[in-house]
Amino acid sequence: MHSYHSCLMHCVWATHRRERWLTPEIRQRLWPYLGGIARANGIQAIAIGGVSDHVHTLLKIPATQSTSKAIQLLKGNSSKWLRETFPGLAEAEFAWQTGYGGFSLAVSGIQVTTRYIDSQEEHHRYRGFQEELQGFLTKHGMSLEPGS
Repeated sequence: MHSYHSCLMHCVWATHRRERWLTPEIRQRLWPYLGGIARANGIQAIAIGGVSDHVHTLLKIPATQSTSKAIQLLKGNSSKWLRETFPGLAEAEFAWQTGYGGFSLAVSGIQVTTRYIDSQEEHHRYRGFQEELQGFLTKHGMSLEPGS
């Protein structure tokens, strides 16, 4: 029998100190750039979105790669690109916050998760990042570490 693999992950990460560095202009260029990083590394980026202080991605990660490696590639390459492309971010010492949230889902969840990622601006008019993260953690049987 051949090997078959499906790893769909809804991944979330924030800017350092949750600074609101990701302006609409930056996000307009950052989402396609993240998609390019993913493609170059064999990752399928199904959806990418977010708001001024955090990013959501829905990724299909290949069997040969861990989720942590995929996020390392996305965060590391995009951080460097952001500082080079937007000099104000370099001056402000732009960085991603350490860590990320990675939440698995079934194929049946792709459509609803994509809609959720695409509607982040609307969603965050009513719910903050911390509350959103706590909801994900609770749903997946985890708890928020103090100071996160």
